[in-house]
Amino acid sequence: MFRRLPIGLALLLHGLLSAAETRDLILVAGQSNAVGYDAYAEELPADPKDAATMFWWRVGDPPPDEFDGTSARQWTTLQFQPRTPAMQGEAAKKVGRQYGNFNKKSKGGFGPEIGMVRTLATKESRPLAVIKTAFSGTSVAADWNVGLPGKADACYRAMIDETKAAIDAAKSKDITLRPRAFVWVQGESDANAKDAPLYVANLSAMLKSLRAELESPDLILLIGVNTRFGNGKNIFMPKVIDAQKEVAAALPRTRYVDTAGAETLPPSHTHFTAIGTLEIGRRYAEALLAGEQSK
Repeated sequence: MFRRLPIGLALLLHGLLSAAETRDLILVAGQSNAVGYDAYAEELPADPKDAATMFWWRVGDPPPDEFDGTSARQWTTLQFQPRTPAMQGEAAKKVGRQYGNFNKKSKGGFGPEIGMVRTLATKESRPLAVIKTAFSGTSVAADWNVGLPGKADACYRAMIDETKAAIDAAKSKDITLRPRAFVWVQGESDANAKDAPLYVANLSAMLKSLRAELESPDLILLIGVNTRFGNGKNIFMPKVIDAQKEVAAALPRTRYVDTAGAETLPPSHTHFTAIGTLEIGRRYAEALLAGEQSK
């Protein structure tokens, strides 16, 4: 026989249980077009619904260091990320590849996370959380390479560390994060003679490792790249695009997201504009929903 709990205790337990929350988790990673290097904060239309999405970020340039822009390892709400200065002087020369996380013309920027979340919000009411770790100018071969631990996997390790810290921080607030999708916007820095032939193997290994470390074998993987990078002059871009399509075809629950036609910034067309970045975010959202419907 069960005893009836005292009213006070019953109300307390009800409050504790009702405080618990589960949110879908979307991970965003990659290089400068994931950062949103030329997607200027000043050009981002405001949307009060952004406040409904939890947001944790670390963005910068390689190697991950104290010059990165971060949410200070705290959960906040979906927003553009402020610009931080790059390392300067002799230290920068020694380290190399220091750019600052966003273009100096802007007060900050944003990646595909904004357009993706806003698109999902028009189609569903599921509460979301986003963890973004992106670093400009990085390649899978030299910065996200799980087959070469050490400096070659520094960005991958930063992504895993930030993700686990964010999940634990949410758990401390009685919020369970359920990994739903991984958004990958990268490939430009692997579009060269040395790295392009290894891209299928390197990217596949990284994606498999991510699923394993997060214990999320069904995590939907969405991969894409700025197909206009090099403005038609980089002969290795088609190889990277084909490699992404090959990875998407080989790995279960993985989709290639075509970014062709999304607005890029002239004259080099290296980066998506604010309009282009919102557009590719929409395409990633549509790919996620299509992938879930087809499973």
